[in-house]
Amino acid sequence: MTAFPTIAAFEAALADLSRPDTAAREAAMRRQGQLTKPPGSLGRLEDIAIFLAGWQGVERPRIERGRAVIFAGNHGVVARGVSAFPAEVTAQMVANFAAGGAAINALAAAAGLELSVVPLDLDRPTADFTTAPAMSEAECLAALSAGAEALGDADLLVLGEMGIGNTTPAAALAAASFGGAAALWVGPGTGVDGEGLSRKTAAVTDGLTLHRAHLTSAFEILRRLGGREIAAMAGAVLAARARRVPVVIDGFIGTAAIAPLAMADPAIADHCLAGHCSAEPGHALLLSRLGLEPILSLNMRLGEGSGAAVAVQIIRAAIAAHDGMATFAEAGVATA
Repeated sequence: MTAFPTIAAFEAALADLSRPDTAAREAAMRRQGQLTKPPGSLGRLEDIAIFLAGWQGVERPRIERGRAVIFAGNHGVVARGVSAFPAEVTAQMVANFAAGGAAINALAAAAGLELSVVPLDLDRPTADFTTAPAMSEAECLAALSAGAEALGDADLLVLGEMGIGNTTPAAALAAASFGGAAALWVGPGTGVDGEGLSRKTAAVTDGLTLHRAHLTSAFEILRRLGGREIAAMAGAVLAARARRVPVVIDGFIGTAAIAPLAMADPAIADHCLAGHCSAEPGHALLLSRLGLEPILSLNMRLGEGSGAAVAVQIIRAAIAAHDGMATFAEAGVATA
């Protein structure tokens, strides 16, 4: 069964977002107050544990089926010289993932994550969004559904992407969702020079101008300006929300994937953790607009879900402290 067979099904899912389990969250907060430490002394680790408890619906959350899913897609806008690498690198990197040779392979293994790679019609790039919608309605629904179906039985989902040129559609999605000129959101991506940056800015400006009258819904923003791997991440986030599975977002592109959803309902990011703040200039602004505080800031800009995978080790530490520490009563430690 297709996860999103129609636009109406996608919009219905977006209009019916689940909420965290308040009782589980409160139980986790009480437990934190009983552990052998001054209140609040583990800082953000305490917040993460409580966050996970609310979404998993248990006082003591676990990561038993953590999954990293990397979606790959190609973009017609690459023909405008917006990337430092040719489009064929996308397929070559997917092969590298399959062979176990990429950064995400090593980092997912270190974080104890199952890794899945989902290539999406790499031989059929999206249309150049400066001249036409990037995807047809059917293509966008298929990408959204591919993302939703990749969730499987995960109890923590890490999302990543591979797609040469995809910082350009990501910048367009951010601008369409939150406003501002193209230059506010466009960055160097994989390392374009000044002329390449100008071409990216012009492409985003042209795309926004062409589609402006139609950028009125999350679906239309995604299909007109996005890409298959970007729409797939949006679909995965929405499916995870329906099942109350926490999601760890990676960098600028993964964050931009949910920007159109946030325009429809800002609460879409409530079950998400920002793994890191990347070196792409627009990412910090995008996180701020979504109300997400990054766990890490390591000057990373690789993509692939790499920063999110590293952050999972911090998340596991938060769970370990929350679950493994003794309470004052258990340890026989006086509280006053």
